[in-house]
Amino acid sequence: MPRIPLEDNFTDIIGKAQRGLKLSDSALSAAADVSLADLQAVQGGEIRENTLLALARPLGLGRDALLALARREWYPAQPVFTRGFAMFNTAFADMTVNSYLVWDGKTKLAAAFDTGADAHPMLDTVAGEGLTLRYIFLTHTHDDHIADLDRLAATGAEVWASELEPAGRPGAKSFQENAHFHLGELSIKTLFTWGHSPGQTTYFINGLSWPLAIVGDSLFAGSMGGSPTHYAMQLRNNQRKILKLPADTVLACGHGPLTTLKQEKQHNPFFAR
Repeated sequence: MPRIPLEDNFTDIIGKAQRGLKLSDSALSAAADVSLADLQAVQGGEIRENTLLALARPLGLGRDALLALARREWYPAQPVFTRGFAMFNTAFADMTVNSYLVWDGKTKLAAAFDTGADAHPMLDTVAGEGLTLRYIFLTHTHDDHIADLDRLAATGAEVWASELEPAGRPGAKSFQENAHFHLGELSIKTLFTWGHSPGQTTYFINGLSWPLAIVGDSLFAGSMGGSPTHYAMQLRNNQRKILKLPADTVLACGHGPLTTLKQEKQHNPFFAR
């Protein structure tokens, strides 16, 4: 798979924080002690380093991490799974979206996480590996994440989503937080990391090469999912639930490349300090 670009650039990150904190341009420029012209230049994509560093504090962002992303100095090292994991990146409108497949090597039982825009590559992997798709887990129900749900559900796999954001289709099931599922030696636990959407869910999986958290749009490599109305809750859920997972956890995001918990604590402006 070709290298997947980061989902957000530094202007996206500034915009998400500013909207989430409900700061007008004039309020932000005053809080950061920068001119309105300098703020608007940065919002337009100019890398004015002193302005970026000044904006970080009132936006609650890590200064060094924000500047490094603006300079394009960081991209996450990609973890390697030797078995039981596949990532799919498909085009949806003017962006791409990720979906994932995990499976137990002994029983050949598999679970899909979201569908992406086109489930054909995932179904090809299911067939090629001789798998039985038992579960389809939805991180949330935004169109890009469930665009090919009908095709995937036609396999007969159970469709599951948060009770806070049901799948809305006949036969679909919902779970509460801390529900547990098993696929042979794999264990899957649900964590409600809502904010970006009402029932945004993270799935924490043990039994693969690395602990794995499929986080949907809760968090991206170097950024996180936006939410002008529930920004504080998204940030808090990320900090209290995702960032508290084991240090070697791999994060499989809804958009952009894979990353790791250790790297995000060091390089994500929303969490690095």
